[in-house]
This record gives sequence, C-alpha cells and structure tokens, in this order.
Amino acid sequence: MSGRLMPCSPAEISSLFLFEKLNSEQLGRLCSEGRIELFDPGPVFTEGDPATDFYVMIEGTLVMSRRVGSDDIEVSRTSQPGVYAGAVMAYFGDGKPQRYMNSLRVSEPTRFFVLPAESFANFIHEWFPMAVHLLEGLTLGSQTFQRAVGQRERLLALGSLSAGLTHELNNPATAAVRATSSLRDRVAHMRNKLSAIASGPYHRDALKALVDLQERTAERVSKAPALSPLEASDREDELADWLDDHGVPNGWQIAPTFVQGGLDVDWLEQIAAACDQEEILPSAIGWLNYTVETELLMSEIEDSTTRISHLVDAAKQYSQLDRAPYQVTDVHELLDSTLLMLAGKIGQQIKVVKEYDRTLPRIPAYPAELNQVWTNLIDNAVQAMNSVGGEGTLTVRTALEHDRLLVEFQDTGPGVPADIRGRIFDPFFTTKPVGEGTGLGLDISWRIVVNKHHGDLRVESVPGDTRFQVLLPLTATDPDTEPDTVPDPGQEPS
Repeated sequence: MSGRLMPCSPAEISSLFLFEKLNSEQLGRLCSEGRIELFDPGPVFTEGDPATDFYVMIEGTLVMSRRVGSDDIEVSRTSQPGVYAGAVMAYFGDGKPQRYMNSLRVSEPTRFFVLPAESFANFIHEWFPMAVHLLEGLTLGSQTFQRAVGQRERLLALGSLSAGLTHELNNPATAAVRATSSLRDRVAHMRNKLSAIASGPYHRDALKALVDLQERTAERVSKAPALSPLEASDREDELADWLDDHGVPNGWQIAPTFVQGGLDVDWLEQIAAACDQEEILPSAIGWLNYTVETELLMSEIEDSTTRISHLVDAAKQYSQLDRAPYQVTDVHELLDSTLLMLAGKIGQQIKVVKEYDRTLPRIPAYPAELNQVWTNLIDNAVQAMNSVGGEGTLTVRTALEHDRLLVEFQDTGPGVPADIRGRIFDPFFTTKPVGEGTGLGLDISWRIVVNKHHGDLRVESVPGDTRFQVLLPLTATDPDTEPDTVPDPGQEPS
C-alpha cells in the first residue's frame, strides 16, 4: 500500500542511526531517489509480496507479523525511530527475487523514509563495497556453517537411532534363533516319543484319540489365558500333584509348561480318559508335553519375527526413504515410528503416554523433517527427566486447535528457566556441557515447523510440567519457500 507523499528533508533523515554518518551529498541523493510517506493505521506491505522497497521509520509505531496458517502472529512492535524493514537483503548479490519475509502494519499515523530496493542496493554497493563483501561472506558463511552443523546434528541423531535400532533388533533376533534351536530339539524328541507310542501294544482307537487330543491341545495353547504369578503357581501345584498321583515321572518339570500352554486338571482328565491302558498315560503326557513346548516355541518365533518386521517398518516410516518428500501424511504414524525408534533411548523408567485424537485429518507435510522435530523434542524431554533421576512421564498428545493440528510433548522434568525461555530457539544456544550439544536442535525444529510448514512452535514450562507444542496447518501452503535466514526488523545497535 502507498501512503501520502511528504517532502524529504536531508537534515531529518540524518537523525536516523542508519544515515547519521553520511555526508550531505549522500543524504541529498537519498532524498532525490527516496521519499517520505505518511501511512494511516493499517497495512504497509504483506508477507510474500515482491520486496520492492526498503522502509526506515521516522516516527510512529510499527508492528511486524508472520503468517502462521491462516493467522498473522505478531513478532515485533516498536516505536523506536530508525528501525527498518522490507527489502533489507536487496544488496545481496545472489540474483534471487526478493520477497517480504513478514508483514508490516502501523497502529498509528506513521512516517517512513522509503527507498526503492534497487536504489538501496546501488547505494550500499557504491558507498560500502567492503561492507557488502563482508556481509555477503558472513551471511553465506553462516548459512553454510548452520547447514554443516545441522547435518552433523542429523548424523549424530541417526547414529544414536541406529545404535538403538540395532539393540532393539538384536533382542527379537536372538530370541528367534534360540527358539528355533530349541524347537529342533523338541521336534526330534516328539518324533522319538511318537515312534515309541506307535511301536507299542496300543489300540488303533487309542492312538486316534491321542492324535485328536494333540490337535485340540495345540489349539488350546494358541488361546492360553494370561495368568497372574499367583494363579500360575497355584495351577502348577495342582497339575504337579495330579501327574504324581497318576504315576507320571518328573511332573514338577512338566507342570509349568502345561500351565503356560493353558492346560488344567480337567484337560489332563480328558487325556487320561483317552488312554484306555494306564501304562500309555506317561508316554502320552510326555508326547503332549513336547507338543505344547513346540507350539510355545513357534509362538515365540512368530512374536520375534513380527517384532523385527514392525521395527523395519518403523525405520522405513521414520526415514521416509521410499516416499515423496512432500505428501499428505498421518502424524500419528510419524509419532509412533519415532517413539519406536527412540524406545532404547527413552528407557524403561520413563513412562510414555499417548493421548491421540484419531479423528484428526491427514495433513500435507514433509514427513521426514517432522520426524526430525519429534526426535529433537523427545530427546530434550528425555534428557530433562534424566537430569532429575531418570524417572518421569512423557505424554504425547494430538488435538485440533482452531484450524490447526496440535502435537504436544509434555514431560515431568525440571522445566525451562524463565530467564532462558526466550533464547532456547536461538541457533547454537545450549545448556548442555561443552561437546554434548550443538545448540541447533530447537533452531532446526523451529525452521522446519515455522519456515517450512508455516506452523508454530512454542513452549510452556513450570517445574514438573514442560510442554513443547507444534501447531501445523491443516491445508497445503507453498512448500519450502523460506530462505535459510529470515532477518528481523532492524534496531539501533547498543
């Protein structure tokens, strides 16, 4: 929008800290190519529009805001003369079209010195050539350095996740190998026992009844109820007594297996009834014992291989290696895969509570980068709780907040002190000991959520209750339109 044009006075603009060191000729050229505009309360320029002008406030009050979803969130309000905004990067020689990185409005009649972006760039290059080179080098160097350290941060996280994943995969893999070895031994014993039964003086009907019992026993094992330790102990005693009373040797060894397989005294009575010859019973019990053990081992192998499959699926979901960078996704799938990948780091002493609103819609996003945000926030929460004894509760909650999707990570750690709360999203700011943190975890998270997804990342904290809240738009925005660095409105150096 345009304001009312007013005369430009070199003397007046020389009072602004940006121009106080310029000579009279330079001030005159500024006035000849620039202009003074008076704006009534309302918008001056809008985020995302072509950055055509550089604004320096002479008097009044300006308000800077950023678009988050469909809302404009105020980020700065000041009445300090000399603050600047607009095409502040016009001097940068990368040839990229400049756009306003935020919106500017005024809350009272406000006067600006307005300089076209091209003129601003020409003056900077002509009057301060050395400063331009230094600023370009500093900006590019900072971006390169942040990308390099950010990449290192991601590699460190990947290394930690890989170590955790290896550990998580090793447990079920080892269990499957152990169960397979035991299964081979049990099957061999079962064949021998069956051979002994088949070669004995047993009636055909009795053998058929035993085979039928074996099938029904295998079905019963697959439906075995979960018993408390006390219930299991009582049932083992009952079965051991029954086996001893019926002349079955080593009943105390067989009873725990039968209990684990869901067998009880009534079932043993059915087995005894099927054996019309008393001498058959010990062999039949031994044979069914191997049957139960075999079924239990196969269940263990199935559980282990299923666990491995789930871990591999979680790793694929987490890395998003086989998926498009930008896609419509379910945040709950991303959260579950991240929690599974971080299970080893979270440990057993920290309780994880999921409070998901499963009615939330899928949203357009960069899933791999959101997983990085979840990783950073969960890792910080775990470290906070580890600093006070390693116990606590991590609550992950999703909800609809107005027209945005909320993902909240709540921990019971010591909290974020009020004096540093405003700095935790700054690049390289960390409270961790030297060598243990880069200070980029929250900065990277901020860039992913705010710059890349046009969302919001905020923190609320008191001792014992810290909440990092990620707010994401439900509808698509222009993906990845933000630069590596977003300048704030200028302020007078202290």
